[in-house]
Amino acid sequence: MSGINKQFYHSVRLDREKCKGCINCIKRCPTEAIRVRDGKAKIIKERCIDCGECIRVCPYNAKSAVTERLDDIFNYRYKVAIPAPTLYGQFNNLTDVNLVLTGLKYLGFDDVYEVAKATEAITAFTKKLIADGELMRPVINSACPTVVRLISVRFPNLLNHVLPLISPMEVAAKVARREAVEKTGLRPEEIGVFFISPCAAKATSVRNPLGCSKPLIDGVISVKEIYLKLLPIMGKIEKVEDLSTCAFAGVNWASSGGEVAALDSEKYVAVDGIDNVVHLLEEVEDDEKLDLDFIEALACTGGCVGGPLTVENNFVAKTKIKKLAEILRDKGQTSIPVPIENEELVWDSPVVYRNVMNLDDDMTVAMQKMERMRQIYDDLPQLDCGSCGAPSCKSLAEDIVRDFATETDCIYKLREKVRELARQMIELEEKMPGSFNADDREY
Repeated sequence: MSGINKQFYHSVRLDREKCKGCINCIKRCPTEAIRVRDGKAKIIKERCIDCGECIRVCPYNAKSAVTERLDDIFNYRYKVAIPAPTLYGQFNNLTDVNLVLTGLKYLGFDDVYEVAKATEAITAFTKKLIADGELMRPVINSACPTVVRLISVRFPNLLNHVLPLISPMEVAAKVARREAVEKTGLRPEEIGVFFISPCAAKATSVRNPLGCSKPLIDGVISVKEIYLKLLPIMGKIEKVEDLSTCAFAGVNWASSGGEVAALDSEKYVAVDGIDNVVHLLEEVEDDEKLDLDFIEALACTGGCVGGPLTVENNFVAKTKIKKLAEILRDKGQTSIPVPIENEELVWDSPVVYRNVMNLDDDMTVAMQKMERMRQIYDDLPQLDCGSCGAPSCKSLAEDIVRDFATETDCIYKLREKVRELARQMIELEEKMPGSFNADDREY
Protein backbone atom coordinates (compact mmCIF):
# COMPACT_ATOMS: atom_id res chain seq x y z
CA MET A 1 0.00 0.00 0.00
CA SER A 2 1.43 3.38 -0.97
CA GLY A 3 0.50 7.02 -1.01
CA ILE A 4 -0.31 9.57 1.65
CA ASN A 5 -3.72 8.76 3.06
CA LYS A 6 -4.28 11.77 5.26
CA GLN A 7 -2.94 15.17 6.14
CA PHE A 8 -0.46 14.77 8.95
CA TYR A 9 -0.36 17.12 11.87
CA HIS A 10 3.11 18.48 12.52
CA SER A 11 4.36 19.87 15.81
CA VAL A 12 7.43 21.47 14.21
CA ARG A 13 6.52 24.99 13.14
CA LEU A 14 8.32 27.83 11.36
CA ASP A 15 8.19 31.49 12.43
CA ARG A 16 8.80 33.33 9.15
CA GLU A 17 9.41 36.60 10.94
CA LYS A 18 12.42 35.15 12.75
CA CYS A 19 13.76 33.25 9.73
CA LYS A 20 16.81 34.93 8.13
CA GLY A 21 17.05 32.58 5.17
CA CYS A 22 20.25 30.81 6.17
CA ILE A 23 20.61 27.24 4.93
CA ASN A 24 21.51 25.50 8.21
CA CYS A 25 18.18 23.69 8.35
CA ILE A 26 18.08 22.46 4.76
CA LYS A 27 21.46 20.77 5.10
CA ARG A 28 20.46 18.94 8.29
CA CYS A 29 16.98 17.72 7.34
CA PRO A 30 17.14 13.91 6.78
CA THR A 31 14.15 13.87 4.40
CA GLU A 32 14.90 17.07 2.44
CA ALA A 33 11.71 18.61 3.76
CA ILE A 34 12.94 22.22 3.86
CA ARG A 35 13.60 24.78 1.14
CA VAL A 36 14.67 28.42 1.30
CA ARG A 37 12.74 30.55 -1.17
CA ASP A 38 12.54 34.35 -1.33
CA GLY A 39 14.81 34.57 1.68
CA LYS A 40 12.61 32.45 3.95
CA ALA A 41 12.54 28.76 4.85
CA LYS A 42 9.56 26.63 3.89
CA ILE A 43 8.70 23.22 5.35
CA ILE A 44 7.26 20.67 2.93
CA LYS A 45 4.72 19.02 5.21
CA GLU A 46 4.50 15.76 3.28
CA ARG A 47 8.21 15.11 3.81
CA CYS A 48 8.57 16.30 7.42
CA ILE A 49 9.03 13.58 10.06
CA ASP A 50 9.23 16.02 13.01
CA CYS A 51 12.72 14.92 13.99
CA GLY A 52 13.46 18.39 15.38
CA GLU A 53 16.88 18.70 13.74
CA CYS A 54 15.86 22.09 12.33
CA ILE A 55 14.90 23.24 15.83
CA ARG A 56 18.29 22.17 17.08
CA VAL A 57 20.39 23.92 14.42
CA CYS A 58 18.44 27.12 13.74
CA PRO A 59 20.52 30.05 15.11
CA TYR A 60 17.53 32.39 15.07
CA ASN A 61 15.02 30.16 16.92
CA ALA A 62 12.74 30.31 13.90
CA LYS A 63 11.76 26.65 14.34
CA SER A 64 9.87 25.42 17.38
CA ALA A 65 7.64 22.58 18.54
CA VAL A 66 4.01 23.17 19.37
CA THR A 67 3.02 21.39 22.57
CA GLU A 68 0.39 21.80 25.23
CA ARG A 69 0.95 24.15 28.17
CA LEU A 70 0.78 23.02 31.78
CA ASP A 71 -2.44 25.00 32.29
CA ASP A 72 -4.16 22.76 29.73
CA ILE A 73 -4.28 19.89 32.21
CA PHE A 74 -6.97 21.72 34.18
CA ASN A 75 -9.45 21.15 31.35
CA TYR A 76 -9.89 17.66 32.84
CA ARG A 77 -11.39 16.55 36.13
CA TYR A 78 -8.54 14.12 36.82
CA LYS A 79 -5.03 14.67 35.52
CA VAL A 80 -2.37 11.99 35.06
CA ALA A 81 1.25 12.69 34.13
CA ILE A 82 3.20 10.02 32.26
CA PRO A 83 6.80 11.31 32.35
CA ALA A 84 9.50 10.03 30.03
CA PRO A 85 12.51 8.81 32.03
CA THR A 86 14.50 11.55 30.26
CA LEU A 87 12.93 14.00 32.71
CA TYR A 88 14.95 12.50 35.56
CA GLY A 89 18.21 13.24 33.76
CA GLN A 90 17.61 17.00 33.76
CA PHE A 91 18.25 17.52 37.49
CA ASN A 92 21.57 17.81 39.28
CA ASN A 93 22.34 15.48 42.19
CA LEU A 94 19.03 13.64 41.91
CA THR A 95 19.16 10.35 43.81
CA ASP A 96 15.44 9.63 44.17
CA VAL A 97 13.02 9.86 41.24
CA ASN A 98 10.20 10.05 43.78
CA LEU A 99 11.16 13.68 44.33
CA VAL A 100 10.40 14.46 40.68
CA LEU A 101 7.19 12.42 40.69
CA THR A 102 5.97 14.11 43.87
CA GLY A 103 6.82 17.46 42.31
CA LEU A 104 4.52 16.69 39.39
CA LYS A 105 1.64 16.33 41.83
CA TYR A 106 2.58 19.68 43.33
CA LEU A 107 2.19 21.17 39.85
CA GLY A 108 -1.43 20.02 39.65
CA PHE A 109 -1.40 16.41 38.47
CA ASP A 110 -3.55 14.02 40.49
CA ASP A 111 -1.46 10.97 39.69
CA VAL A 112 1.63 9.82 37.81
CA TYR A 113 2.45 6.69 35.83
CA GLU A 114 6.04 6.17 34.75
CA VAL A 115 6.76 5.47 31.10
CA ALA A 116 9.89 3.72 32.37
CA LYS A 117 7.63 1.09 33.94
CA ALA A 118 5.71 0.61 30.69
CA THR A 119 8.93 -0.35 28.91
CA GLU A 120 8.93 -3.62 30.84
CA ALA A 121 5.82 -4.85 29.02
CA ILE A 122 7.36 -4.02 25.64
CA THR A 123 10.64 -5.72 26.56
CA ALA A 124 8.97 -8.92 27.75
CA PHE A 125 6.76 -9.28 24.68
CA THR A 126 9.58 -8.42 22.28
CA LYS A 127 11.69 -11.20 23.80
CA LYS A 128 8.84 -13.64 23.25
CA LEU A 129 8.26 -12.60 19.64
CA ILE A 130 11.97 -12.89 18.82
CA ALA A 131 12.24 -16.28 20.53
CA ASP A 132 9.19 -17.55 18.64
CA GLY A 133 10.74 -16.46 15.33
CA GLU A 134 7.69 -14.37 14.42
CA LEU A 135 9.64 -11.24 13.42
CA MET A 136 11.70 -10.47 10.33
CA ARG A 137 15.39 -10.05 11.17
CA PRO A 138 16.86 -7.68 11.91
CA VAL A 139 14.00 -6.32 13.99
CA ILE A 140 13.94 -2.50 14.14
CA ASN A 141 12.56 -0.91 17.29
CA SER A 142 9.35 1.13 17.09
CA ALA A 143 9.74 3.26 20.23
CA CYS A 144 11.15 6.26 18.32
CA PRO A 145 8.40 7.77 16.13
CA THR A 146 10.95 9.75 14.12
CA VAL A 147 12.68 6.55 13.00
CA VAL A 148 9.41 4.86 12.12
CA ARG A 149 8.30 7.88 10.06
CA LEU A 150 11.75 8.02 8.45
CA ILE A 151 11.35 4.40 7.35
CA SER A 152 7.85 5.08 6.00
CA VAL A 153 9.26 7.91 3.84
CA ARG A 154 12.74 6.76 2.81
CA PHE A 155 12.98 3.01 3.46
CA PRO A 156 9.61 1.40 2.61
CA ASN A 157 11.28 -1.97 2.04
CA LEU A 158 12.14 -2.07 5.74
CA LEU A 159 8.61 -1.52 7.05
CA ASN A 160 8.20 -5.28 7.61
CA HIS A 161 11.23 -5.20 9.90
CA VAL A 162 9.71 -2.65 12.30
CA LEU A 163 8.60 -4.10 15.64
CA PRO A 164 4.77 -3.95 15.35
CA LEU A 165 4.21 -2.84 18.95
CA ILE A 166 2.96 0.46 20.33
CA SER A 167 5.45 2.64 22.17
CA PRO A 168 5.98 2.65 25.96
CA MET A 169 4.36 6.09 26.01
CA GLU A 170 1.14 4.60 24.67
CA VAL A 171 1.33 1.56 26.96
CA ALA A 172 1.62 3.90 29.95
CA ALA A 173 -1.35 5.94 28.71
CA LYS A 174 -3.55 2.86 28.32
CA VAL A 175 -2.80 1.54 31.79
CA ALA A 176 -2.89 4.96 33.48
CA ARG A 177 -6.33 5.83 32.09
CA ARG A 178 -7.71 2.40 32.96
CA GLU A 179 -6.45 2.60 36.54
CA ALA A 180 -7.72 6.18 36.91
CA VAL A 181 -11.22 5.12 35.81
CA GLU A 182 -11.22 2.31 38.39
CA LYS A 183 -9.91 4.60 41.11
CA THR A 184 -12.20 7.59 40.49
CA GLY A 185 -15.31 6.21 38.79
CA LEU A 186 -15.01 8.97 36.19
CA ARG A 187 -15.61 8.48 32.48
CA PRO A 188 -12.45 7.98 30.38
CA GLU A 189 -12.97 11.31 28.60
CA GLU A 190 -12.96 13.14 31.93
CA ILE A 191 -9.43 11.96 32.59
CA GLY A 192 -6.54 13.83 31.00
CA VAL A 193 -3.39 11.81 30.33
CA PHE A 194 -0.37 13.99 29.48
CA PHE A 195 2.99 12.80 28.25
CA ILE A 196 6.06 14.80 29.33
CA SER A 197 8.16 14.64 26.20
CA PRO A 198 11.78 15.25 25.21
CA CYS A 199 10.98 15.52 21.51
CA ALA A 200 8.67 17.06 18.94
CA ALA A 201 8.00 13.74 17.22
CA LYS A 202 6.06 12.47 20.24
CA ALA A 203 3.80 15.53 20.08
CA THR A 204 3.08 14.65 16.46
CA SER A 205 2.62 10.97 17.27
CA VAL A 206 -0.05 11.76 19.85
CA ARG A 207 -2.24 13.30 17.13
CA ASN A 208 -1.20 10.92 14.36
CA PRO A 209 -0.46 7.67 16.22
CA LEU A 210 1.78 5.08 14.60
CA GLY A 211 0.13 1.68 14.60
CA CYS A 212 -2.88 2.92 16.56
CA SER A 213 -6.28 3.61 15.05
CA LYS A 214 -7.03 6.32 17.61
CA PRO A 215 -5.02 8.60 19.92
CA LEU A 216 -4.42 7.32 23.44
CA ILE A 217 -2.96 10.51 24.95
CA ASP A 218 -4.65 13.86 25.52
CA GLY A 219 -1.64 16.10 25.28
CA VAL A 220 2.12 16.52 25.31
CA ILE A 221 4.06 18.93 27.50
CA SER A 222 7.75 19.53 26.88
CA VAL A 223 10.38 18.37 29.35
CA LYS A 224 11.75 21.92 29.29
CA GLU A 225 8.51 23.50 30.49
CA ILE A 226 8.05 20.97 33.29
CA TYR A 227 11.70 21.31 34.33
CA LEU A 228 11.46 25.09 34.61
CA LYS A 229 8.34 24.79 36.77
CA LEU A 230 9.65 21.95 38.91
CA LEU A 231 13.06 23.47 39.66
CA PRO A 232 11.84 26.24 42.01
CA ILE A 233 9.71 23.88 44.11
CA MET A 234 11.98 20.83 44.38
CA GLY A 235 13.57 22.10 47.59
CA LYS A 236 10.20 23.02 49.11
CA ILE A 237 8.62 19.58 49.00
CA GLU A 238 8.13 18.54 52.61
CA LYS A 239 6.96 14.98 52.13
CA VAL A 240 8.21 12.88 49.24
CA GLU A 241 5.67 10.24 48.25
CA ASP A 242 6.78 6.72 47.36
CA LEU A 243 5.44 6.74 43.80
CA SER A 244 8.11 5.06 41.68
CA THR A 245 7.48 1.44 40.78
CA CYS A 246 9.92 0.91 37.91
CA ALA A 247 13.16 -1.04 37.87
CA PHE A 248 16.53 0.21 36.65
CA ALA A 249 16.13 -1.22 33.13
CA GLY A 250 13.15 1.04 32.41
CA VAL A 251 15.01 4.21 33.40
CA ASN A 252 17.88 3.10 31.16
CA TRP A 253 15.62 3.37 28.10
CA ALA A 254 16.19 7.14 28.12
CA SER A 255 19.72 6.59 26.79
CA SER A 256 20.95 4.90 23.67
CA GLY A 257 21.47 1.19 24.30
CA GLY A 258 18.89 0.99 27.07
CA GLU A 259 16.35 -1.01 25.09
CA VAL A 260 18.80 -3.59 23.75
CA ALA A 261 20.37 -3.95 27.21
CA ALA A 262 16.96 -4.91 28.58
CA LEU A 263 16.51 -7.49 25.79
CA ASP A 264 19.73 -9.33 26.67
CA SER A 265 20.34 -9.94 22.97
CA GLU A 266 23.79 -10.96 21.75
CA LYS A 267 23.32 -9.90 18.13
CA TYR A 268 22.21 -6.30 18.25
CA VAL A 269 23.30 -2.78 17.48
CA ALA A 270 22.26 0.49 19.15
CA VAL A 271 22.55 3.52 16.88
CA ASP A 272 21.68 7.11 17.75
CA GLY A 273 21.74 10.38 15.82
CA ILE A 274 19.61 10.75 12.70
CA ASP A 275 22.55 10.66 10.26
CA ASN A 276 23.91 7.48 11.80
CA VAL A 277 20.44 5.92 11.68
CA VAL A 278 20.12 6.77 7.98
CA HIS A 279 23.51 5.24 7.19
CA LEU A 280 22.71 2.00 9.03
CA LEU A 281 19.28 1.67 7.43
CA GLU A 282 20.89 2.14 4.03
CA GLU A 283 23.17 -0.80 4.80
CA VAL A 284 20.28 -2.96 5.95
CA GLU A 285 18.25 -2.06 2.85
CA ASP A 286 21.19 -2.88 0.61
CA ASP A 287 21.22 -6.35 2.19
CA GLU A 288 24.82 -6.39 3.30
CA LYS A 289 24.10 -9.53 5.32
CA LEU A 290 24.36 -7.90 8.70
CA ASP A 291 24.17 -10.69 11.26
CA LEU A 292 21.80 -8.91 13.62
CA ASP A 293 18.69 -9.85 15.53
CA PHE A 294 17.73 -6.39 16.73
CA ILE A 295 18.42 -2.74 15.86
CA GLU A 296 17.73 -0.04 18.41
CA ALA A 297 17.57 3.15 16.34
CA LEU A 298 17.04 6.51 18.04
CA ALA A 299 16.96 9.77 16.10
CA CYS A 300 18.51 12.00 18.76
CA THR A 301 22.19 11.87 19.67
CA GLY A 302 22.55 9.93 22.92
CA GLY A 303 18.97 8.70 22.70
CA CYS A 304 15.91 10.44 24.12
CA VAL A 305 18.16 12.39 26.52
CA GLY A 306 19.27 14.33 23.41
CA GLY A 307 15.76 15.40 22.42
CA PRO A 308 15.30 19.01 21.24
CA LEU A 309 12.76 19.73 24.02
CA THR A 310 15.19 18.98 26.84
CA VAL A 311 17.34 21.31 28.93
CA GLU A 312 20.44 19.39 29.98
CA ASN A 313 23.36 18.59 27.69
CA ASN A 314 22.66 15.13 26.30
CA PHE A 315 26.00 13.65 27.37
CA VAL A 316 25.59 14.97 30.91
CA ALA A 317 21.98 13.76 31.04
CA LYS A 318 23.06 10.31 29.86
CA THR A 319 25.53 10.08 32.75
CA LYS A 320 22.84 11.14 35.23
CA ILE A 321 20.42 8.54 33.89
CA LYS A 322 23.07 5.84 34.21
CA LYS A 323 23.70 6.79 37.85
CA LEU A 324 19.97 6.78 38.66
CA ALA A 325 19.56 3.36 37.06
CA GLU A 326 22.46 2.05 39.11
CA ILE A 327 20.90 3.43 42.30
CA LEU A 328 17.67 1.57 41.54
CA ARG A 329 19.61 -1.60 40.81
CA ASP A 330 21.62 -1.32 44.03
CA LYS A 331 18.42 -0.82 45.98
CA GLY A 332 17.11 -4.00 44.44
CA GLN A 333 13.95 -2.19 43.42
CA THR A 334 11.68 -4.49 41.46
CA SER A 335 8.43 -3.65 39.79
CA ILE A 336 4.95 -5.07 39.79
CA PRO A 337 4.06 -6.53 36.37
CA VAL A 338 2.34 -4.04 34.07
CA PRO A 339 -1.38 -4.93 33.99
CA ILE A 340 -1.80 -5.22 30.23
CA GLU A 341 -2.28 -8.14 27.86
CA ASN A 342 0.18 -8.82 25.03
CA GLU A 343 -2.60 -8.45 22.48
CA GLU A 344 -3.08 -4.83 23.58
CA LEU A 345 0.53 -4.04 22.68
CA VAL A 346 0.20 -5.01 19.02
CA TRP A 347 -0.50 -2.40 16.35
CA ASP A 348 -4.13 -2.33 15.30
CA SER A 349 -3.38 -0.44 12.06
CA PRO A 350 -0.33 -0.79 9.80
CA VAL A 351 2.30 1.86 9.21
CA VAL A 352 2.35 2.39 5.44
CA TYR A 353 4.67 3.88 2.86
CA ARG A 354 4.27 7.62 2.40
CA ASN A 355 5.09 8.29 -1.25
CA VAL A 356 6.47 11.82 -1.19
CA MET A 357 8.09 11.44 -4.61
CA ASN A 358 4.87 11.18 -6.63
CA LEU A 359 5.42 13.72 -9.42
CA ASP A 360 1.96 13.23 -10.97
CA ASP A 361 -1.12 11.06 -10.55
CA ASP A 362 -0.90 10.13 -14.23
CA MET A 363 1.83 7.49 -14.55
CA THR A 364 2.79 8.55 -18.08
CA VAL A 365 3.14 12.19 -17.07
CA ALA A 366 5.06 11.17 -13.95
CA MET A 367 7.54 9.18 -16.04
CA GLN A 368 8.00 12.13 -18.39
CA LYS A 369 8.67 14.42 -15.44
CA MET A 370 11.12 11.92 -14.02
CA GLU A 371 13.07 11.90 -17.29
CA ARG A 372 13.06 15.71 -17.40
CA MET A 373 14.24 15.75 -13.80
CA ARG A 374 17.14 13.47 -14.73
CA GLN A 375 18.12 15.72 -17.64
CA ILE A 376 18.02 18.84 -15.47
CA TYR A 377 20.10 17.13 -12.80
CA ASP A 378 22.71 16.06 -15.35
CA ASP A 379 23.02 19.71 -16.44
CA LEU A 380 23.48 21.01 -12.87
CA PRO A 381 26.96 21.24 -11.26
CA GLN A 382 26.08 18.45 -8.75
CA LEU A 383 27.97 20.15 -5.94
CA ASP A 384 25.04 20.06 -3.47
CA CYS A 385 26.14 23.41 -2.02
CA GLY A 386 22.65 24.44 -0.90
CA SER A 387 23.04 28.02 -2.15
CA CYS A 388 19.95 27.61 -4.34
CA GLY A 389 17.78 27.05 -1.27
CA ALA A 390 17.45 23.29 -1.89
CA PRO A 391 19.54 20.70 -0.01
CA SER A 392 20.97 19.08 -3.15
CA CYS A 393 21.11 19.44 -6.91
CA LYS A 394 18.78 16.47 -7.23
CA SER A 395 16.17 18.14 -5.02
CA LEU A 396 16.54 21.37 -7.03
CA ALA A 397 15.88 19.38 -10.21
CA GLU A 398 12.74 18.00 -8.57
CA ASP A 399 11.66 21.50 -7.53
CA ILE A 400 12.14 22.76 -11.10
CA VAL A 401 9.99 19.94 -12.48
CA ARG A 402 7.34 20.76 -9.89
CA ASP A 403 7.54 24.47 -10.90
CA PHE A 404 8.74 25.42 -7.43
CA ALA A 405 12.06 26.75 -8.72
CA THR A 406 13.99 27.67 -11.86
CA GLU A 407 17.42 26.69 -13.13
CA THR A 408 18.77 30.16 -12.39
CA ASP A 409 18.15 29.57 -8.68
CA CYS A 410 21.47 27.71 -9.00
CA ILE A 411 24.19 30.36 -8.67
CA TYR A 412 26.39 28.49 -11.14
CA LYS A 413 23.65 28.38 -13.78
CA LEU A 414 22.85 32.02 -13.00
CA ARG A 415 26.50 32.95 -13.54
CA GLU A 416 26.48 31.14 -16.88
CA LYS A 417 23.30 33.02 -17.81
CA VAL A 418 24.81 36.37 -16.83
CA ARG A 419 27.96 35.64 -18.84
CA GLU A 420 25.88 34.68 -21.86
CA LEU A 421 23.80 37.84 -21.55
CA ALA A 422 26.97 39.93 -21.22
CA ARG A 423 28.38 38.32 -24.37
CA GLN A 424 25.15 39.00 -26.25
CA MET A 425 25.16 42.61 -25.06
CA ILE A 426 28.68 43.12 -26.40
CA GLU A 427 27.73 41.59 -29.74
CA LEU A 428 24.64 43.77 -29.90
CA GLU A 429 26.63 46.89 -29.05
CA GLU A 430 29.06 46.17 -31.88
CA LYS A 431 26.20 45.83 -34.36
CA MET A 432 24.39 49.03 -33.28
CA PRO A 433 24.50 51.85 -35.93
CA GLY A 434 26.76 54.72 -34.88
CA SER A 435 28.65 52.60 -32.42
CA PHE A 436 32.22 53.68 -31.83
CA ASN A 437 34.82 51.76 -33.79
CA ALA A 438 38.54 52.51 -33.71
CA ASP A 439 38.82 51.96 -37.49
CA ASP A 440 36.29 54.77 -38.14
CA ARG A 441 38.32 57.52 -36.48
CA GLU A 442 39.27 60.57 -38.65
CA TYR A 443 42.66 62.23 -38.42
